[in-house]
Amino acid sequence: MASSPHPWLNPALVVGGLSPLLTLAVQGPRGELGPNAIEAALHQTGLLALVLLLASLACTPLRLVAGWTWPARVRRTLGLLAFTYAVAHFGVYAVLDQGLAWGTLWADVTERPFITVGFAALVLLVPLAVTSTKGWVRRLGFPRWQRLHRLAYLAAALGVVHFVWRVKKDLTEPVIYGAVLALLMAIRVGEAMRKRRARAAAAARNPA
Repeated sequence: MASSPHPWLNPALVVGGLSPLLTLAVQGPRGELGPNAIEAALHQTGLLALVLLLASLACTPLRLVAGWTWPARVRRTLGLLAFTYAVAHFGVYAVLDQGLAWGTLWADVTERPFITVGFAALVLLVPLAVTSTKGWVRRLGFPRWQRLHRLAYLAAALGVVHFVWRVKKDLTEPVIYGAVLALLMAIRVGEAMRKRRARAAAAARNPA
């Protein structure tokens, strides 16, 4: 069996992707994250979760638009890194910010909209991370697996809303990410419509 090209891609992505998290873990206890270390850690982990999730969603549009096939080989790794940072983001909030005060955590999740949508995004990512292996593709069947993993778009949209509601004033950055997500979705919708028209045309040429 021929080896896949660029076998170093995924290992390099894992090392590079986890480096910021390791840096945070080292700098935090040393007091090198500034006067509000928890806020800095929340911002960096949340931003990286969103960026990596958008990067994973960009793999198929890149193939459709540019003909690039190599991003598909790192899509799963990007998605798992996004999940890792989303868990880290929630962990910083739950453990360091709230001290695992379960009553406060529950009140925040149920009563503060920006936390509600952020938590919902994390919950949506859980089944996607669990079913990201080839074994789960076989168990579910590719069509069902593919439909399930379209939830990544909803998770990303909730992540953008979470970002917008969190920053409140300067919306430039979350709006940019929202525009990127909208573009990726438009490309996928356009491809789905093209395939539907092609099937309809084929059916018209070859009626039963």
